[in-house]
Amino acid sequence: MPAKTASKTEIQPLGDRIVVTALKQEEETASGIIIPDTVKEKPQQGEVVAVGPGKVDDGGKRVAIDLSRGDRILYAKYAGTEIKLDGTDYIVLNEKDILARLVS
Repeated sequence: MPAKTASKTEIQPLGDRIVVTALKQEEETASGIIIPDTVKEKPQQGEVVAVGPGKVDDGGKRVAIDLSRGDRILYAKYAGTEIKLDGTDYIVLNEKDILARLVS
């Protein structure tokens, strides 16, 4: 009998929503001080995992979102809904909660 393989659930956001994974925060300052978990700030940077098709405007036309999978973004501090799916933490954000694309 063949072994069962664990299938990963794919997230497909609706409307003007974006799914991101939070980027890890630095655990040590530039001077070498280690930051404990109790005082770490909520992350505001993430990597786009999936992008919805965009919202429909008043004229009935779909307005596409100007982001794509793999983009690094900056988002509002307490924005979005945190979910855990297949052992991975995600944040589902509205397009209006995205502050900037990070370019390096």
